Amino acid sequence: MRNKWTSRRVRSCVVYLTNRFLLICLPLLTACSSKKTEVAWEIDLPRIGSQSSPRTADLNLDGTLDIVIGAGENEYVATARGILAIDGQTGTLLWHHAAEDLVFGSASFQDVTDDGVPDVFIGGRSCTLMALDGSDGAMIWRYDPETFADDAILKFARHNFYSSALVPDQNKDGYDDLLTQNGGNPVIGPGIEEGRDPGVLLLFDSQTGAILAADTMPDGKESYMSPLSYTDDSTGEIKIVFGSGGETIGGSLFVAGIEDLIGQQLDRAKVLATGEGHGFIAPPVLADINGDRQLDIIAISHGSSIYAIDGNVYDILWKQQIVGTECSNSFAVGNFNGDEVPDFFTFVSKGTWPNNTGLLQILLDGSNGQIIFSDSLGCTGFSSPVVYDLNQDGLDEAIISINLFNCSEGFSGEIKNIEHRLMAINFATGASYVIEQKNQFKNIFSTPWIGDLDQDRYLDIIHCQYYHGSSYITSFIGMHMKRISTHIKMDGDVLWGGYMGSAGDGIYQASH
Repeated sequence: MRNKWTSRRVRSCVVYLTNRFLLICLPLLTACSSKKTEVAWEIDLPRIGSQSSPRTADLNLDGTLDIVIGAGENEYVATARGILAIDGQTGTLLWHHAAEDLVFGSASFQDVTDDGVPDVFIGGRSCTLMALDGSDGAMIWRYDPETFADDAILKFARHNFYSSALVPDQNKDGYDDLLTQNGGNPVIGPGIEEGRDPGVLLLFDSQTGAILAADTMPDGKESYMSPLSYTDDSTGEIKIVFGSGGETIGGSLFVAGIEDLIGQQLDRAKVLATGEGHGFIAPPVLADINGDRQLDIIAISHGSSIYAIDGNVYDILWKQQIVGTECSNSFAVGNFNGDEVPDFFTFVSKGTWPNNTGLLQILLDGSNGQIIFSDSLGCTGFSSPVVYDLNQDGLDEAIISINLFNCSEGFSGEIKNIEHRLMAINFATGASYVIEQKNQFKNIFSTPWIGDLDQDRYLDIIHCQYYHGSSYITSFIGMHMKRISTHIKMDGDVLWGGYMGSAGDGIYQASH
């Protein structure tokens, strides 16, 4: 009898070794190589966990990328280890920095101290937004909401900060500026609109933390979405994409020019799409899908309405709806069907938040929005896929993180038994492969990272798992991170290797 969690398409090739599962299945996906796939290092960090995703930069200038991730003990709990920097070569902790609450944003990097080391910008719950010296984690600046308690707009910026985007230098100080969103009041229950502050879009001087511009959402709604920034190739104008609404509160997706934010005129923003009863939480992605050399906007609402929007005239190119589901997961972008138009892969959750009862994996044809692959692996999770051509057949595969338990227990119920799996999906054959699995571990929010850490042209995988000693799936008692050094020889760069892409900016630029 096959395991109730394993579909007939799933191929398992893990082996049990010293009480741990060790990845060995990637030989099924690629040709033989003299290099072995092995765990290069692993690190255990007690008491803490993460709702952040790893991003990479060389912080100690040894030629190997290091890992930065937000962390924390649990919601509304201060921690000494709110931001972690981990040596990509050895897995040792380079530095850590305290935080008043969970730091769930993913890091942005820019050297603003002029020492040749990328500095770190990261945010999270309880109005946390910090700039840290990349070399030692020392504070450069932090946002203090009390300073702006009487400001007509900034008085609303007292909730959560999300992942930031770097915007080309607006104040002519030689550094890119930092665009980020503040919003979301988690103490107000689902469906209650009273007491919800409008989300605030802010532009910071990245070197000093001075606020260059700020404005509220044009519709006055809350916001949970990380904003995007890109340059319009036809006009040279800097565009920003942002969204409003939540899990049970309607909202819209907007595009505006950076000058609209600077002029405190976000009411001039173009409404791209609107959801009733659901807002836009997951960041959109930007990719050219109609061949006009202009980035188009592909977005999914929390109600699983998917829009592909022409980046030039903002017409809807196609629309798709995944009935009976909700979505807080961003897209991964890749070449999955071989027609040279980027395609889009994500997870959607069955049922209604916070009692979702399963996952669907959905692959959309970028040319017309049709569903060309679907599966139902796992029960809950808000991480996003990553993408690479693992078997070098000219088509991309995806690596995903899923959790297996009794799905009928729902997201918010007590869960006694759980298993985490890191998996690869070959869309050409429909087969899913278990890369690694661990009992009584989970991963709800952290997207894996794939790329070349040490510049040896072999693929590395960084992924996080969290101990499940409690009956509640969102609580933390410790985290486990590892680097898997694979035998997969890289033929070209990884274009979508982390949350919001390899560059963390939501932009997909196909290589030629």
